[in-house]
Amino acid sequence: MIRKISFIPILVFFAILYFLYGGLGKDPTLIPSPLIGKQVPSFFSETLILEEEISNEGLIGKPYILNVWGSWCYGCSLEHDHLLDIKLKNKIEIYGLNYKDNRNDAKEWLKTKGNPYKKIIFDYDGSIAIDFGVYGAPETFIVDKLGYIIHKHVGPIDQNYYNNVVIPLIEK
Repeated sequence: MIRKISFIPILVFFAILYFLYGGLGKDPTLIPSPLIGKQVPSFFSETLILEEEISNEGLIGKPYILNVWGSWCYGCSLEHDHLLDIKLKNKIEIYGLNYKDNRNDAKEWLKTKGNPYKKIIFDYDGSIAIDFGVYGAPETFIVDKLGYIIHKHVGPIDQNYYNNVVIPLIEK
């Protein structure tokens, strides 16, 4: 009886190893979103720079990238040059969602690094990001011309992401 009980910790250990090993091959940037295939959540906000009004309805008509960023975000610094490159290619517009940031810090960050965004939604308290299911910054959503979210990426984007994900999705 004691022998049988002594095998339980060993079985538990191997079960844990099995699940950990299974997770090694998964891409951590592909966090599933319940919003895929659904319309962009309704929002109404000021823009960061011009302090004009912006809403989800005003973005319908063309596909676009919605990039969640903050001046405090290290990962946002890593992807910023790639966003500037995407803007220069002029194939898809990029809108920013400035997440839990100080308005002056964000403006200064863009002044120093360059502004890849057509317009920037100012989400000082994170309430808009909550509706998008944002875990943190950076996160990127691809939205079709009808306002439906077709892809979500967590973490910094790069040229491979643009070539292998963005371009094929907007060409559909």
